[in-house]
Amino acid sequence: MYPEYLVAPMREELTSVGFTELKTALEVDTAVKGSGTALVVVNSVCGCAAANARPGVREAVSAIKKPTNLYTVFAGMEKEAVDRARAHMVPFLPSSPSIALFKDGELVHMIERHQIEGRSAQLIADNLAAAFEQYC
Repeated sequence: MYPEYLVAPMREELTSVGFTELKTALEVDTAVKGSGTALVVVNSVCGCAAANARPGVREAVSAIKKPTNLYTVFAGMEKEAVDRARAHMVPFLPSSPSIALFKDGELVHMIERHQIEGRSAQLIADNLAAAFEQYC
């Protein structure tokens, strides 16, 4: 686990734009299995989360067309919640950061770490905007 003072600003980058933190497996199950659309971000302390994933996600959810629900779990912190979120993202391998879009409990779009590293925040935002257009 990382010290909370270290991850607090990273959490806030998402919670300040409307994301709800999920800290237990039950919270994850309830969020993902609900009706409508849910974006789940596996947040991370890594550089690609700071430079690419979080800014890209923030940009994408600033649009009018976006998921009904915005959620986040933090890798390296709430292990139970992260493990459960990743279980819902199968067949994709666990990675952090990662971004998953669910519709009515079904995984419909996934962005894995290897699709985040080396890509601009704008490219990630554009990828998400296209998914939002299709599924939201």
